[in-house]
Amino acid sequence: MRSKFRRWPAELTGRPAITATPTDSVRAEMSSGLPSSDMLYFTDRGSGPPLLLVHGLMVASEMFEPVVDQFAARHRVIVPDLRGHGRSRALPPPYIVRQLAADLSRLLHHLGIESTAVLGYSQGGAVAQQLALDHPEQCRRLVLACTYAFNMATGREKLEGHVLPALVRVLGPKRFARLAVSQGAKALGKGRADWLAGLMGDQDRKSMVSAWKETMSFDSRKRLAEIACPTLVVAGSKDQALPMYHAEMLHDAITGSQLVVVDGARHTLIWTHPDEFVRLVGEFLGIVGEAP
Repeated sequence: MRSKFRRWPAELTGRPAITATPTDSVRAEMSSGLPSSDMLYFTDRGSGPPLLLVHGLMVASEMFEPVVDQFAARHRVIVPDLRGHGRSRALPPPYIVRQLAADLSRLLHHLGIESTAVLGYSQGGAVAQQLALDHPEQCRRLVLACTYAFNMATGREKLEGHVLPALVRVLGPKRFARLAVSQGAKALGKGRADWLAGLMGDQDRKSMVSAWKETMSFDSRKRLAEIACPTLVVAGSKDQALPMYHAEMLHDAITGSQLVVVDGARHTLIWTHPDEFVRLVGEFLGIVGEAP
């Protein structure tokens, strides 16, 4: 593992006050659910400082299954399905990143969480950036894992931006998922690969085509310097889906950010290196070694 560090500016090292955690009886009632016809589906588990987990494109909150129990041992973990995905698939377009971030802001208000650590993985990192930019008071720490500021920077990425949504439309999510996992998730064992293909294949065809096209329009490069909360960028050294230059772009542009590179890891880092991922995030959040 390689690491790069930049010291936090002094004014960024404090931890803002967190809304009091609900009692166990209240938490039991809100452990999961779709509170209204226009609210995201979410799960709410554990206790402690809040942590919002934001999943990537064409999956759902279940993508965090290998790590959520470890996070919930020390955090109140909020894990929503983004608009158009999973059990939030009934929520209508648009699926632009700004709308997805606004949905998360509204969910935090609904839960009475004034400020939280936010972890976005892959396309979820784009949504997490937008939340930190549009609602900075709600984001006290930011983890950007295997993600990007702009995913149309090269000829290959521009080609994929046009071809991949078309493949989803033609093949359908199930067949596309089997193809994508067989080519892009070779580091996974068969059981985990089948699980991931099932999760991707369970998404709605029309929603995923629309969401994929909207994803390609995201570009935070001109605003990255506005991100003021402590930020950790996590990357896999062998990530071919989002090569290292994406992580370096984020790290270079976000003042005081920290970059950690996991040697040998690919875009599937969260599933191939779950314990290391949890450790890195836990160290950044400043709770390793503290009593639960």
